[in-house]
Amino acid sequence: MFFPLFNEEANVGSTATRAVAALENLGCEFEVILVNDGSADRTREIAEGIASSDTRVRCVSHPQNRGYGAALRTGFGSAKLDLVAFADGDGQFDPAEISLLLDAIDENDRVIGYRISRADAWHRTLNARAWSTLMGVLFGVWPKDLDCGFKLFRREAVQSLELESDGAFISTELLAKAKKAGFRIGQIGVNHYPRAVGTSTGANLLVIVKAFHELLVYWRRLR
Repeated sequence: MFFPLFNEEANVGSTATRAVAALENLGCEFEVILVNDGSADRTREIAEGIASSDTRVRCVSHPQNRGYGAALRTGFGSAKLDLVAFADGDGQFDPAEISLLLDAIDENDRVIGYRISRADAWHRTLNARAWSTLMGVLFGVWPKDLDCGFKLFRREAVQSLELESDGAFISTELLAKAKKAGFRIGQIGVNHYPRAVGTSTGANLLVIVKAFHELLVYWRRLR
């Protein structure tokens, strides 16, 4: 299981601790990968400290911030076990709910979470719905929650997709390419909690512009 992290010094410690505890309870082999996406705070320092004290935890860092999609691609590429999951590293998901996704993986190649009740500001929820509708119209993908940051994959399946996105468009690319490849996709409801500390970058103008740029590039390629 891996976690993309950007300036999450206040969350990385609790995220890793909760993930290790949740995976220990499953009683199976596991790994926790902390993907530091060029954070400007102490995220890397803290993550490396955690990894040095627990061989089941690894820290992988980008020298500079590359984007959410790049962090996911690094996480997928670094995974060594047959199943690989990721959850956003901001503390808004409960790692213990990985068990819900695992229950559905036998019949699927990937299981994507959907937030039962989204704990975000109304304008972020509205923007997300508009973006999801646009992705559905353009690419024919209509999941319950396109950008939910809690997903589980068969490693070989996801690594075969040859993902390219560095930004937020990665969620659409993951689904569109999986659909084209004929992968079986399951959907499971998960809880979503308010961010307790730190600042989200999802509504950042540069993040949005980058997502639209990648959207146009991918759309033109399909045409």
